[in-house]
Amino acid sequence: MSAPASPAASLPGLPVTFRPARTRAVLYAVGIAQLAALVVIALLLPKLSGGERMSFVAVGVVVAAVLLLLARPKVVARQEGITVVNLTTKRELAWAQVVRVNLRAGDPWVHLDLADGTSLPVMGIQPGIAKDQAIRDARALRDLAESRGAVDHTAG
Repeated sequence: MSAPASPAASLPGLPVTFRPARTRAVLYAVGIAQLAALVVIALLLPKLSGGERMSFVAVGVVVAAVLLLLARPKVVARQEGITVVNLTTKRELAWAQVVRVNLRAGDPWVHLDLADGTSLPVMGIQPGIAKDQAIRDARALRDLAESRGAVDHTAG
């Protein structure tokens, strides 16, 4: 029987970006479709004034912007540490700051337990419509953190 592969052999190459690809695809598609639909409606309804037409387009742009904002989350792992990009925030962390990478059953996304005692949500890894991919990504991030930082190796 051959020896098991070393943990370093199974680690993804750096830099690596984790993001919910299916969720992003759905959000982009819905954003574009609803914007196109509202623009077409604004152009085809004969009794609308110019202001009413513009309001249809403006609503479409606002909804598309919100959907694009929802598609923003990601986590980028680099040699120096990780960058967590959530909806409206971006945080740079050194590997040593990450104590534990958590994705428990029922969690909407990964949480990082940090050395300062706080927890940071990582919305870039979420099991929503791609549970298996999220679990693989969470394990990869955990393995990277364990190999580079101060991760609690006894945590479950």
